[in-house]
Amino acid sequence: MISLKEFFNKHDDELRKGVVHKNNVIKRSIVAHMAVNGPSTIAELTAALNMSIPTMTKLLGRLVNDGLAYESGKVETTGGRRPIIFDLTSSAIYFAGVNIGRDNIQFVVTDIQNNITVNGEETDFVLVDTDACLRHICESISNFIDTCGIERDRILGLGVCMAGRVNPNTGRSYKYFTDHERALTDIIESAVGIRNLLENDTRARCYAEYNAGSPQDGQNILYLHLGRGVAIGIVMDGKLFYGKSGFAGEFGHTPFFDNEKICWCGKKGCLETEISGVAVEEKIVDQLHRGNNSILREKFERGEHIHVDDVISAARRDDNLSIELIEEVGEKAGKSVAFLINIFNPETVIIGGNLSLAGDYIMLPLKASTNKYSLNLVYKDTRFRLSRMGRNAGALGAAMLMRGKIIGLA
Repeated sequence: MISLKEFFNKHDDELRKGVVHKNNVIKRSIVAHMAVNGPSTIAELTAALNMSIPTMTKLLGRLVNDGLAYESGKVETTGGRRPIIFDLTSSAIYFAGVNIGRDNIQFVVTDIQNNITVNGEETDFVLVDTDACLRHICESISNFIDTCGIERDRILGLGVCMAGRVNPNTGRSYKYFTDHERALTDIIESAVGIRNLLENDTRARCYAEYNAGSPQDGQNILYLHLGRGVAIGIVMDGKLFYGKSGFAGEFGHTPFFDNEKICWCGKKGCLETEISGVAVEEKIVDQLHRGNNSILREKFERGEHIHVDDVISAARRDDNLSIELIEEVGEKAGKSVAFLINIFNPETVIIGGNLSLAGDYIMLPLKASTNKYSLNLVYKDTRFRLSRMGRNAGALGAAMLMRGKIIGLA
């Protein structure tokens, strides 16, 4: 078996010239093609990559010898020689993904086909802007990699996503751990020992939704994340949209309301002050202080923190106060979505995050409000759906992005 990290390390390979360099580039193109299009014959690969059959046969044979590909069968034909089908070996290489949330860390390891083979979660965590927190994050990632049951040498890359403003090109967060001269990606790579990238958590979720979605979702989608914060991910013509500085999608900090509430960004009336999970938590506590009834009152009176997930769970148990608060979020979010679809005219709007788990309690008022405030032709041309990815969406999307970068898809 060749050294997989050497084979996929483009930084070193770019310095090389000649036949070895050219063959490695072609072999990576073969891997990338099958990663996207699935099992392929030699004829299909030569046509797609504009190669001669002898060269393709030779290089594909080397990938088989290296353990990266294998013969998966033969094409059924009515006569003549049946072409051999080649596929990628799922267990040859892996990618890790980590989502650093405000109150948890989620981990996944995926194979080359984007299947999750291992996952984990650390729930006893709070994201704060301190060196101690950064050390803890690095130690938690290292511990997960060491105990996931997959050899480190087979994990070719690590995708890390987190809340706040993140620029993947610089490898820096502009909200957390900003006092260091080195990029956050360099700090994590030094601590963990695996090449990595840094991405915004909402964009990572958006990328996972797009890649795991159905053809009906189309090539232009908006992903609205209603977690403890609010943001959007944008896919245009099948590509994530970043904007000039990599900060596109900070929709939660649009001054949408005249409520005099100060957002954590320092401005008043941001969208996040009314429709985020944190806003829901604050509102239900305020209502309970006012004496309104809820099945969460007992928890409130014990002095325990009420999380947005508790409100969703209570709504599913027919708690009227929780249902009213979630429906209010849906109505206000729908008005903001109308603003978005009038501008972008997307094929699909996907609603994700903690609040998406409320299902129809949030989706029905959201769609009704969007219909009310958007152009009718645009609304009718837009498909709406809830996220299908669950809690692993951010970590999975980060792993997918790292996979794409390493095998040549991005």
